[in-house]
Amino acid sequence: METSRTQVVIIGAGPAGLLLGQLLLNQGIDHVILELRSADYVRGRVRAGVLEMPTLEALREARVSERLDRESMRMPGFNLMWGEDSVHIDFALVNKYATVYGQTKITRDLMDARQAAGGVTHYEISNTQPHDFDTAHPWVSYEKDGRQFRIDCDFIAGCDGHHGATHKAAPASQITTYDYAFPFGWLAMLADVPPISEQVAWMNHPDGFLMCSLRSKTRSRYYFQVPRGEELKNWDADRFWKEYRRRLPPSLVDNLVTGPALEMSITPLSSSVSTPMRFGRMFLAGDAAHVVPPTGAKGLNMAMADAKLLFEGLKQYYGDKQNSTLLDTYSDDALARVWKAVRFSWWMTNLTHKLSDNPFNRKMQLAELEYISQSVAAQTTIAENFCGLRSRG
Repeated sequence: METSRTQVVIIGAGPAGLLLGQLLLNQGIDHVILELRSADYVRGRVRAGVLEMPTLEALREARVSERLDRESMRMPGFNLMWGEDSVHIDFALVNKYATVYGQTKITRDLMDARQAAGGVTHYEISNTQPHDFDTAHPWVSYEKDGRQFRIDCDFIAGCDGHHGATHKAAPASQITTYDYAFPFGWLAMLADVPPISEQVAWMNHPDGFLMCSLRSKTRSRYYFQVPRGEELKNWDADRFWKEYRRRLPPSLVDNLVTGPALEMSITPLSSSVSTPMRFGRMFLAGDAAHVVPPTGAKGLNMAMADAKLLFEGLKQYYGDKQNSTLLDTYSDDALARVWKAVRFSWWMTNLTHKLSDNPFNRKMQLAELEYISQSVAAQTTIAENFCGLRSRG
């Protein structure tokens, strides 16, 4: 077994792992990133595209925001629509805004910056396993090209998703996971077509939710609700557009431009939070600790907030004579924000989706939507939550 040493081993090269790596790199803290997939696979993953202000601040601190600042679009609010009724949620109510910039671009920016700075990432590895993280001397083993490796370290950052090695390694007697699965999912399409609206729109239709999200003025990502267990093989672009058009409010139908699918996928909707997010010298971040429905645009932003919070703890530890104050409070600080974000995503999902065939649920949704349309206080609450709550303060 080939052995080496570093200060921090980051497992997972998703946005959380890459952001944490770039912040550590700029601070001169030695680290290595380990990733199961290939670099091309990581670079090409299509995911979220709405960024909260704390996420923007973290990317700017990591010095990877040049293209983001040039190409992103400011999102001043969004529309909630049901039938021919709607309400605009104006982020100016909380003196904030969100930003539209695809996760694929964020990943590209972070990977390019890491490569330019000489950061070490090992892709296409297997059998990754954290060891002895309940001691002062943790280490990580993995395999690549038929060879076995060991990296000794001070800390392990688990950024490898809900089914990754770090979540699995957490002692069953110490971790508690709270799960909720919605009985539906989202069918998504990415297409090079202009969006139906300059405003992102969440739409409640009697037959199920639909959404318009823009990546640019010429690229759109559309979603609508499908039953849980629906299979992608049953859908092509033509069927997608037909169903999407059927659910659109009449005022938007004429704006719909169709085209070939660049990518289609189905995402089951579920919520999951694992506590705590620290086990000795191993810390969980992003999907390794929590998963949310995409309804509230929280998943990516929660992962980035975790990475930034963990970085602050590591920066203090290495810069202040091994002061572990912020590392010791990492789990509690992160979870305080996580639960609020999970609540908002759960609430938005219940507000906008067909929950069942019980007409009572539909009447409650309509009453809630009407209340929101008439209440500045309710709109302010939505704007505050959508634009992002901070981990501290």
